[in-house]
Amino acid sequence: MASEAILKQKEEEVNDLAEKIKEAKIVLLTDYRGITVTDVTKLRSDLRTAKGEYKVIKNNITRRALEKNGVEGLEDCLVGPTAVILGFEDYLEPAKAIYNFSKENEFYKIKGGIIEGKVMTPEEIITLAKLPSKDTLVGMLAGALLGTISKFAVALDQVRVQKENA
Repeated sequence: MASEAILKQKEEEVNDLAEKIKEAKIVLLTDYRGITVTDVTKLRSDLRTAKGEYKVIKNNITRRALEKNGVEGLEDCLVGPTAVILGFEDYLEPAKAIYNFSKENEFYKIKGGIIEGKVMTPEEIITLAKLPSKDTLVGMLAGALLGTISKFAVALDQVRVQKENA
């Protein structure tokens, strides 16, 4: 039987992770078998840039933290080595970082996750990760609006020219 101190430590780990899961906009569960320390170091760096966090936590602690937050449907993901990725400011950038890393490393797999409280399948997460970033979408919208406004201005100018000639 585990000692009182060990049980208390594990309970604190569960509470800490449960609080982080509650605050996170994205939680991803990934299989990290077959990647090197160098790869993990690069991934951690990429995630820090994307304002995310990478943790390797025992499946039992992760399972209990998810249960504490009332999350169901990820039990199948907690088999084998599992890394937990948390994103607190944005869900798209950490998802993109993990997706890009998984494309470069064939063994690294997304098992599932939670985005803004909704349990997501790996396919749904990959679909979201393939979307352009927020800045790119805003740029595309601005370009489209600018083009429309320019065409409208040209049309108004042509109306002015026709009235002056008439």
